This record gives sequence, structure tokens and C-alpha cells, in this order.
Amino acid sequence: MQIVGYDTGSPPSEESDGRDAALLLAADGRVDRVALTPGTDLAYSLGDRRCAGAVDGDTHYPCENDGAPYCDQHASTWVCARCTGTCLKDEMDCYEEHAVYLAAFAPATFKVGVTRSWRLETRLREQGADRAAHVHTVSNGRIARELEAEIAAEVPDRVRVPTKIDGFGRDVDGDAWTALLDGFEVIDRWRFDYGLDLDGGPVAETLAAGTVVGVKGRVLLLDNGGTTYAVDLRDLVGYAVESGSVSRSLQSNLGAFT
Repeated sequence: MQIVGYDTGSPPSEESDGRDAALLLAADGRVDRVALTPGTDLAYSLGDRRCAGAVDGDTHYPCENDGAPYCDQHASTWVCARCTGTCLKDEMDCYEEHAVYLAAFAPATFKVGVTRSWRLETRLREQGADRAAHVHTVSNGRIARELEAEIAAEVPDRVRVPTKIDGFGRDVDGDAWTALLDGFEVIDRWRFDYGLDLDGGPVAETLAAGTVVGVKGRVLLLDNGGTTYAVDLRDLVGYAVESGSVSRSLQSNLGAFT
């Protein structure tokens, strides 16, 4: 078997009933979802890592190239992520209503971003935001990216996963968040609860064995041997796996904050 992708899950909405976060495992050309619901026990040992190939629905097209998680043939770049208002495509196609938002990650890391208005809350949860504010609604993606670029001169438009993990188990600095929002006309606000009950900071690791504590953004929390580990799901993509417990030694939580 090979881990060929992941799903961060989505909350129930008018468009759907929502779905659980999941790992996507492929064997013999077929893709199966392994739900990452709290309390689920995972027991996969990681083998070699190579390109995850391509997934089309329930079908997997394997690739033997070494590049991981994807080789040059299967890697893709979403040009809209680099857009600042000047379209990088042959023809602009982002004519849907877009939202510009600010997101907070504990304790005091903030970012600006854009998404199509109808999937705003889903996008915020995909990123594992602790709090968020909708600050602009515009008619298309070009205008949204222009506004994002302006705000990004003061507020970053990217937050690295290790920075997010460093804030797990902590609270957002409310004064700093309020001070940031004072400069905007806020349309809506969110506080997100991912159902995690952490006594301290988890230990960053790459493993797929343990009891699922929960998923926050693309970070999987696993309890293994009395320690809570934070696993970037993207770091699992491409690994060949076998059923069985982890065999290598793992860092304990002695170095995590209390």
C-alpha cells in the first residue's frame, strides 16, 4: 500500500453533509479512504517514499519515480496562489464572488488570504485557523488578489506548518488580534474548535501509528505511548506502508511546553 493523499475534511453546510478527515491509501490501482475520526487506531509502519502518482476518484495511477511527494511529472503548481491581481493564466476565469479574510493562529501569528465566498469557512478550517475575520467581499478573484497583495505588505500571506504546530494547545493573543482587526471593517468573525484537548504542545513527528486525537488543518494529532504527536499529513504522502506498529524510537513530550 502507499499513502497517496489526504483529505482535511469539511464541516456540514448547505452544499453538503460534511466529511471526515482521511488518509488516502492505494493498492493495486484502487484508492481507499481511512477516516481520521478521534479514537481511530492507526497501525502503519512507513517504508520507502516515492512519487504518489495521480489519483482520479477511486483510481490510482502509480509512479515509480523517486521525487516525493510528487516527481516533476506529477507535481502541479496552482498559479492563482501566486497571483497579485495580474492574471498568470492565458485567460482570466475567476469571475465568482471572492472573500478576503484574516486568520489567526495561536498565539499571535496572523495571515491574509482569499477564497471563493461560498467556501470561506471550509478554507479557514483547511488551514487550521483558530480565529478568523471576513474583511472584504468582491466580485472576482483579480480584485481579491489585489487587495490581498496590499494587505500582505503588513500582514503575511503564508504561515508555515511548524509555526502552526508551535501554537497548538495555546490561546490566541486576543489583544493583538483585536488590534489587527481595528484597521478593517469586519463583515463576519469565527472562533474554531477542532475538538482537541491538549495539556501541552505536541511533538512534531512523521508517523502513522497511534490513536487519532483529531485533525487541525492538515496536521494529524496522534497519541502514541502516552505522547501526543503532530504529523503534517503532506509529509506522509508517497510513503509505502505496511500494517504494523512503528519500529523506530520516537521523541517523547519531555521537550514540549507545559
